[in-house]
Formats: sequence, structure tokens, C-alpha cells
Amino acid sequence: MTYKVIAKKLHSSPRAVAKALSMNPHPTKMPCFRVVLSNGKIGGYNRGKKKKAELLRKEGAVIKKGKILNFAKKAIFN
Repeated sequence: MTYKVIAKKLHSSPRAVAKALSMNPHPTKMPCFRVVLSNGKIGGYNRGKKKKAELLRKEGAVIKKGKILNFAKKAIFN
């Protein structure tokens, strides 16, 4: 899922969604790490990009240079 898709559903902005997710007190129980940028880059995470990439890789994502490979095939855009 992307910040942009969530923002559209909430009639908000992607930045507002990112800000709200950054305040998630339980980021692994409520998996906000699965939300990425529309261009396939992993984006930020309140526990660091390295941790976000690690969690995404555990779920099967292949990441090179901060970007998910084959992102368009795996992302939920609606």
C-alpha cells in the first residue's frame, strides 16, 4: 500500500498519512512499515529505514538501493 492510496481514501495528503504513521506506538503490531512511496522506494520509518527494509525483506520484498523491485506488480493501488 502507498501513502498516496491511503491519503486518497481518507481525503487527506500523503504527508499527513506519513506523519500519522510516524506516531504509531506499536509499529510491528500495527504494520505501518508496509506503507511505501508510490515510486517503489521504501520511504521513512520511525525505527529507521534499515529496520523497515529488514521487515519488508522478511515478508518477501526484494529491495535494491532503497527501492522495491517489481513494485508495480506487488503494490495495492486501489
